[in-house]
Amino acid sequence: MRKKPDRYVFPAVFTYDGDGVAVSFPDLPGCNTCGSDQDEAILMAQDALRGHLSCMEDDNDPIPAPSDFRSVKVDVDEAVVLVEAWMVPLREKTVRKNLTIPAKLAYKAERAGINFSGVLTKALEKELQRL
Repeated sequence: MRKKPDRYVFPAVFTYDGDGVAVSFPDLPGCNTCGSDQDEAILMAQDALRGHLSCMEDDNDPIPAPSDFRSVKVDVDEAVVLVEAWMVPLREKTVRKNLTIPAKLAYKAERAGINFSGVLTKALEKELQRL
């Protein structure tokens, strides 16, 4: 399996109006957000891009190459902004799961020094590849 990039950079179109800033990504249909001002729009754009690309990775959808920002056409009330999505925190985030296993199995595994989280993670990855 090919290693996923740690970061992506895509051009976004920022559309300015009296209500704030709308953000869209020409290369990623459906990836849109907005902010009350430019600073908030940038933060929201990073979050939207990370989430959109994470879903694409999870679904094994092909991620397109980003367009050259100079080729993106905009109107007078718009600007092209390069937005970076740092993906590492999303991939490394862990969640706590409570589960039940037979007591005898838990006892033997603890005595053997087995890392329950590590074993479960590997087993889930293997099972998901099988599906």
